[in-house]
Amino acid sequence: MILTWDELPALAGTVAMVDGAFDPLHPGHIEYFRAASELGCPVLCNVASDRYVNSKHPPLLTERQRATVIDAIRYIDYTYIYEIDTETVLRHLRPRYYVKGSDWRGRLPAEQVRICEANGIGIVFLDTVLDSSSRILKAYTEARSTP
Repeated sequence: MILTWDELPALAGTVAMVDGAFDPLHPGHIEYFRAASELGCPVLCNVASDRYVNSKHPPLLTERQRATVIDAIRYIDYTYIYEIDTETVLRHLRPRYYVKGSDWRGRLPAEQVRICEANGIGIVFLDTVLDSSSRILKAYTEARSTP
């Protein structure tokens, strides 16, 4: 179910929030979602907006397309497209867990850590990093530019 901003507070303290651009979506993301679902609560996927993705590369799929695909994945219970920053979503939603890949350990923005601590949000790092959208895009671009 793709949610609106106004629907998020009803899930406070009940969901595990995963987030990212997921462009392109790859098997490592699916493993991340699966592992998050094993935390014992519904999983909400916070999907980055096209504006954010555009700051990295032109989106392969629009935010609505990415949200629709992710929302169809069995490990995801709720999907939200965030037009603002993750910090604002964390404050507004106040999930039970904020779930990140282990590659974020020691790199999570200090403001996100403060918000989680102030709101009783557990930060969970999952060792599910199997690939990288950035690496996939780089390999694709390099392969296309090689004659």
